[in-house]
Order: sequence, then structure tokens, then C-alpha cells
Amino acid sequence: MGWLSLAIWTPITIGAALLLLGRDDQAPLVRWIALIGSILSFLVTLPLYSGFKLGTAAMQFVEKAPWIERFNVNYHLGVDGISLWFVLLTAFITVIVVIAGWEVIERKVNQYMAAFLILSGLMIGVFAALDGVLFYVFFEATLIPMYLIIGIWGGPNKIYAAFKFFLYTLLGSLLMLVAFIYLYTRSGGSFDIQTWHRLPLADHVQTLLFFAMFAAFAVKVPMWPVHTWLPDVHVEAPTGGSAVLAAIMLKLGAYGFLRFSLPILPDASREWAGLMIALSLIAVIYVGLVALVQQDMKKLVAYSSVAHMGFVTLGFFIFNPMGVSGALVQMIAHGFVSGAMFLCIGVLYDRVHSRDISSYGGVINTMPKFTTFALLFAFANCGMPGTAGFVGEWMVILGTVKANFWLGLLAATALISGAAYTLWMFKRVYLGPVANDDVRQLNDINGREFFILSLLAIAVLWMGLYPKPITDVMDASVIHLLQQVAVSKLN
Repeated sequence: MGWLSLAIWTPITIGAALLLLGRDDQAPLVRWIALIGSILSFLVTLPLYSGFKLGTAAMQFVEKAPWIERFNVNYHLGVDGISLWFVLLTAFITVIVVIAGWEVIERKVNQYMAAFLILSGLMIGVFAALDGVLFYVFFEATLIPMYLIIGIWGGPNKIYAAFKFFLYTLLGSLLMLVAFIYLYTRSGGSFDIQTWHRLPLADHVQTLLFFAMFAAFAVKVPMWPVHTWLPDVHVEAPTGGSAVLAAIMLKLGAYGFLRFSLPILPDASREWAGLMIALSLIAVIYVGLVALVQQDMKKLVAYSSVAHMGFVTLGFFIFNPMGVSGALVQMIAHGFVSGAMFLCIGVLYDRVHSRDISSYGGVINTMPKFTTFALLFAFANCGMPGTAGFVGEWMVILGTVKANFWLGLLAATALISGAAYTLWMFKRVYLGPVANDDVRQLNDINGREFFILSLLAIAVLWMGLYPKPITDVMDASVIHLLQQVAVSKLN
């Protein structure tokens, strides 16, 4: 068993073991096992970074073993410069979420912790899978623990939100499965993803396959106009669920475009790039304006996530190294920043039990330490230089300007709307005099909350001030991907 298998199966195994501890009076033991398990799961991902060879686009830490031999399905894993950081990000965010739910979750604690650990292993499996069936199994299996997280520990309309999340994402994925079966038959009976990269496919076939995969990946991102499930799910999901959904699960769809749509269907990707850019810019501009009128903090940050992910798909489909690298950096940065934003909302909700902006005002007077963290994450969400939120967006804008000045100018307007809705929320929630008795009685963050917000603050500042380790890892893989996109499959 290699490092990738350990990264996948360590959290899944520990999560499954937690399900055996079913009584709530065992909650203290469950929490400690979950914490130790999440830390161990993170530690086994670190050798992936320390042992990663720069300057090559080849898959590394490859593992391959027969799985379903009759259909030539293999347990085939590997990472390159595109997928490596998402494996580490997933394991890191899982540690944060386990600590964040330490005191907040009081019922069915074992199931809650188990769901997040199992979900972590499944998401790492998505980023590491090099077999089509294996990818599909991991991709779909992530729906189950997240569905339970929303449906059991969510808000008043949790069942509606859980069903909406499940149906939206499942229906889109069925067309992707059809596309995978077609590629299997065309490749002579292989589910190897890298073999699919070399298949000669006619233009009309590529177009059909492109939109079949688009149905799965666009919903997962989510792109406009199939984004409507996300605000409802975020509002109803518990804080940990919102953090993982925004930080990791939205990246699964974007990753699918990079691993499947662009390298397997380069002609269709170039042909339909205009549509993808248009949808991305609508998400960046229009959805950013929608965020301005939200009164619920979670809904505001949810719409903000749609706008920020619009930068990601925009960067992918302008087909230059600056744009694609910037989109990848933006995905990682959004993982830290959006996770932090939802955790900050959770800190307030745990005390006041309201997400309405109007329920707050003057929080800085009673929670000065917490407000300092909230200000940093708000600046990062705005794209302030020196924070993680700036680097990726700026790289995408530069790459877009290089491709087309006017498209770059339109994308840059998101910096204005992002600052507007984020600072508007910060002003009304945190600044000014104390607005009501609920705010007057607030206690500042405790040691546990301070610790997790400090970890995220360090990550946000580190990425903003020194992103070179991240870009160095991905450079060779990005160049190789763009070379694949540039070559017609019919040549």
C-alpha cells in the first residue's frame, strides 16, 4: 500500500471504526479518535509533497492493481502537479472541521465525525484516480456522507436541501457515466484515463461527450445557471458541512474539466470555449451583484463562492499558462478563504443562533480578537494584495487580458463587486456601536476557535505572500495540459 492508498483509506477506515461507538456518552472518546485520525490522515499526505519531483508532468506515486478484471477495471492511482495540492488541502481542511465541531455537535457525534473522515478519503480518491470507473465511484460516493451531514445535522429545511443537493449532482453525473462507457468502447476496452487522452475522436463526437461531461462538472462547480442548489444547501448545512462543501467539494467539478474535458476533448474544448467564458463571466459579474442584496450571511458567502469559481472556469478556457495556473491557485486559495468565512459565520451562529446580518452590529466591541480574524478573511475574500485571494484572481485577470483585453476588463470588475458585498457585510456585522443585547452578551473566541482560525490565517497569508511553492509544483503539468489541448485529435 503506497502513500496515496494510505491517504485515501486511513480516514475511511478510522471513520468506519467510529461508527461502532454509537452511544452519545462515548462522545469524548469519539472526538479524540476523530482528531487523532484526521491528524494522522494529514500526516500521511505530507510525503507526497516532500517526495514530489518538480519539472515533470508525469504521474507520480503511481499504484496499479487489478480490480474488476473482466472489464479491465483497475485500482489505479497517481498524482501530478495539478492534483497534488488538492490532496493536501482536503486532508488539512478535515482536521480543521473536526476541531471546529468539537463542542458544537452534541448528538450522534460518532456519525458526524465518521461522515467527515469518510468524505475526506473519498474526495482524495477523486483527485488520485487514474481509472474511469474508480473516478466515477469516488466521485459519486462523496454524495452519500455529505447528504447525511446536511440531512441529519442541518437546519429546519435540511431534508429539502439534502435532496436538492443529491438530485442535482446525481442526475448530471449519469451523462458522464454514459460518456465514460463510450470512451471505454472506443479505446478497445480500457478505462485508463491517460489512454483516453490519446483517443482520436471526431468533432461531433467530442461535442456530445463534452456536454455529457459538462452536465456533471458544471453542476458540481457550480457554474451559472446550474448553481441554484448551492445557496440552499449552504444555508441548511451545519458549519462543518458548509466549510467542506465550499473548500473541497466544489473543486471536484473544476478538477473534472482539467482531467477529462480539456485533454480528452481538445477540439470541442476550443470550439465551445466562448460559451464557457461567457458563463464564467456571468457568474463573476451577475452572481457577484446577487450577493450584494443578500441578508443571510451564509447565502452571501455562497453566492460569493459561485462568483469566485467563475474565475476558475474562466482561467481554464482562455488556454494560456497564466490563466490555468491562476485558476488552480484560485481553487486552493478559495479552499482556505471560503472555509474560513463559513467557520466565522459558524462562530457567530453558535452564540446568537441567527445568520441574518440585521441580528448583529458592533461585534468588534465584544469580540475584538475574533473580529481581527474576520477582517483578514474578509480582505482575502475581496482579493486584497498580500492575501491568498489576490494571487489566483490576479493571475486569471492577467491571463485573460493577454487573450483579450475586454474580457480581462470585465473579469476585473469582480474585484469591485467582491469588495462591495464583503465589506458591506463586515461593516454591518462587526463595526459601529453594539446593536442589541445578543451582541452585548457575546464572549470572544475560546482557545479552540482561536487555534483553527490561526491555522487558516497562516495559510491565507502564506499563500498571499509566497505562492511560489504552489506554482512550482503545477507548472510542468499545466504546460503539458495546454500542449494536449493545442493538438487536434484528428491530426
